Amino acid sequence: MASVLTDKSPAPNDRALARVLGASFKHWTEIRASLQKEYGPASEEWKYYGVKSGWALKYLLKKRNLFFLIPLEKHFTIGFIFGDRAVGAIEQSTLPPALIREVRDARRYAEGRGLRIDVRNRAAVRQVLTLVDIKVNS
Repeated sequence: MASVLTDKSPAPNDRALARVLGASFKHWTEIRASLQKEYGPASEEWKYYGVKSGWALKYLLKKRNLFFLIPLEKHFTIGFIFGDRAVGAIEQSTLPPALIREVRDARRYAEGRGLRIDVRNRAAVRQVLTLVDIKVNS
Protein backbone atom coordinates (compact mmCIF):
# COMPACT_ATOMS: atom_id res chain seq x y z
CA MET A 1 0.00 0.00 0.00
CA ALA A 2 1.61 3.24 -1.16
CA SER A 3 1.24 6.67 0.37
CA VAL A 4 -0.53 9.33 -1.66
CA LEU A 5 2.24 11.75 -0.63
CA THR A 6 4.88 10.91 -3.24
CA ASP A 7 6.72 14.20 -3.94
CA LYS A 8 10.20 13.89 -2.43
CA SER A 9 10.38 17.43 -1.16
CA PRO A 10 9.36 19.03 0.98
CA ALA A 11 8.65 16.56 3.79
CA PRO A 12 4.95 16.56 4.70
CA ASN A 13 3.62 18.53 7.66
CA ASP A 14 0.28 18.55 9.49
CA ARG A 15 -1.24 20.92 6.92
CA ALA A 16 -0.39 18.57 4.02
CA LEU A 17 -1.57 15.57 6.01
CA ALA A 18 -4.87 17.26 6.88
CA ARG A 19 -5.44 18.13 3.21
CA VAL A 20 -4.94 14.50 2.10
CA LEU A 21 -6.81 12.84 4.97
CA GLY A 22 -9.77 15.20 4.97
CA ALA A 23 -12.26 14.32 7.71
CA SER A 24 -10.06 11.40 8.82
CA PHE A 25 -7.42 13.84 10.06
CA LYS A 26 -9.49 14.10 13.27
CA HIS A 27 -8.79 10.38 13.87
CA TRP A 28 -5.05 11.01 13.64
CA THR A 29 -5.23 13.96 16.02
CA GLU A 30 -7.23 11.82 18.47
CA ILE A 31 -4.65 9.00 18.32
CA ARG A 32 -1.76 11.43 18.71
CA ALA A 33 -3.38 13.25 21.67
CA SER A 34 -4.29 9.99 23.41
CA LEU A 35 -0.76 8.64 23.05
CA GLN A 36 0.80 11.88 24.29
CA LYS A 37 -1.53 11.88 27.32
CA GLU A 38 -0.91 8.20 28.13
CA TYR A 39 2.82 7.85 27.39
CA GLY A 40 4.22 11.37 27.27
CA PRO A 41 6.20 13.09 24.52
CA ALA A 42 6.91 11.08 21.39
CA SER A 43 8.91 11.65 18.23
CA GLU A 44 7.54 11.73 14.72
CA GLU A 45 9.83 11.25 11.72
CA TRP A 46 8.70 11.48 8.13
CA LYS A 47 10.51 8.88 6.00
CA TYR A 48 10.59 8.93 2.21
CA TYR A 49 10.62 5.45 0.65
CA GLY A 50 10.78 6.39 -3.02
CA VAL A 51 8.37 7.50 -5.71
CA LYS A 52 6.42 4.20 -5.65
CA SER A 53 5.93 4.12 -1.87
CA GLY A 54 6.04 7.81 -0.95
CA TRP A 55 6.12 9.21 2.57
CA ALA A 56 5.28 7.45 5.84
CA LEU A 57 5.29 8.89 9.34
CA LYS A 58 7.32 6.88 11.84
CA TYR A 59 6.00 7.30 15.39
CA LEU A 60 8.50 6.62 18.18
CA LEU A 61 8.27 6.53 21.94
CA LYS A 62 11.73 7.38 23.18
CA LYS A 63 13.72 5.41 20.56
CA ARG A 64 11.19 2.60 20.21
CA ASN A 65 9.30 2.38 16.92
CA LEU A 66 5.59 2.07 17.73
CA PHE A 67 4.09 2.22 14.22
CA PHE A 68 4.09 3.80 10.78
CA LEU A 69 1.27 6.02 9.53
CA ILE A 70 0.72 5.71 5.77
CA PRO A 71 -1.39 8.58 4.36
CA LEU A 72 -4.02 7.51 1.83
CA GLU A 73 -6.81 9.39 0.11
CA LYS A 74 -9.31 10.44 2.81
CA HIS A 75 -7.98 7.93 5.40
CA PHE A 76 -4.77 6.37 6.62
CA THR A 77 -3.25 3.05 7.56
CA ILE A 78 -1.28 2.32 10.70
CA GLY A 79 1.37 -0.38 10.28
CA PHE A 80 2.65 -2.31 13.29
CA ILE A 81 5.35 -4.92 13.89
CA PHE A 82 4.79 -7.15 16.94
CA GLY A 83 7.25 -9.40 18.73
CA ASP A 84 6.27 -12.76 20.21
CA ARG A 85 5.28 -11.38 23.63
CA ALA A 86 3.01 -8.77 22.04
CA VAL A 87 1.45 -11.42 19.76
CA GLY A 88 0.69 -13.50 22.88
CA ALA A 89 -0.90 -10.47 24.56
CA ILE A 90 -2.97 -9.75 21.43
CA GLU A 91 -4.21 -13.36 21.44
CA GLN A 92 -5.40 -12.88 25.05
CA SER A 93 -6.99 -9.48 24.38
CA THR A 94 -10.59 -8.46 23.72
CA LEU A 95 -9.74 -7.30 20.18
CA PRO A 96 -11.99 -8.67 17.40
CA PRO A 97 -11.31 -12.35 16.63
CA ALA A 98 -10.61 -11.57 12.94
CA LEU A 99 -7.88 -9.11 13.91
CA ILE A 100 -6.35 -11.59 16.38
CA ARG A 101 -6.33 -14.25 13.65
CA GLU A 102 -4.70 -11.81 11.23
CA VAL A 103 -1.84 -11.17 13.65
CA ARG A 104 -1.46 -14.85 14.57
CA ASP A 105 -1.46 -15.91 10.91
CA ALA A 106 0.88 -13.15 9.70
CA ARG A 107 4.21 -14.26 8.33
CA ARG A 108 6.92 -14.15 10.98
CA TYR A 109 10.02 -12.10 10.18
CA ALA A 110 13.11 -11.49 12.32
CA GLU A 111 11.61 -8.23 13.63
CA GLY A 112 8.16 -9.78 14.26
CA ARG A 113 4.73 -10.10 12.67
CA GLY A 114 3.16 -7.25 10.75
CA LEU A 115 -0.35 -5.86 10.92
CA ARG A 116 -1.99 -2.94 9.14
CA ILE A 117 -5.17 -1.23 10.25
CA ASP A 118 -7.13 1.09 7.97
CA VAL A 119 -8.32 4.00 10.07
CA ARG A 120 -11.62 5.34 8.82
CA ASN A 121 -13.69 5.42 12.03
CA ARG A 122 -13.59 5.51 15.84
CA ALA A 123 -13.62 1.70 16.11
CA ALA A 124 -10.30 1.59 14.25
CA VAL A 125 -8.95 4.37 16.49
CA ARG A 126 -9.82 2.26 19.58
CA GLN A 127 -8.09 -0.77 18.03
CA VAL A 128 -4.96 1.26 17.29
CA LEU A 129 -4.84 2.58 20.86
CA THR A 130 -5.29 -0.94 22.27
CA LEU A 131 -2.53 -2.29 20.03
CA VAL A 132 -0.15 0.50 21.02
CA ASP A 133 -0.84 -0.24 24.69
CA ILE A 134 -0.06 -3.93 24.11
CA LYS A 135 3.11 -3.05 22.25
CA VAL A 136 4.32 -0.62 24.92
CA ASN A 137 3.60 -3.02 27.77
CA SER A 138 4.86 -6.26 26.20
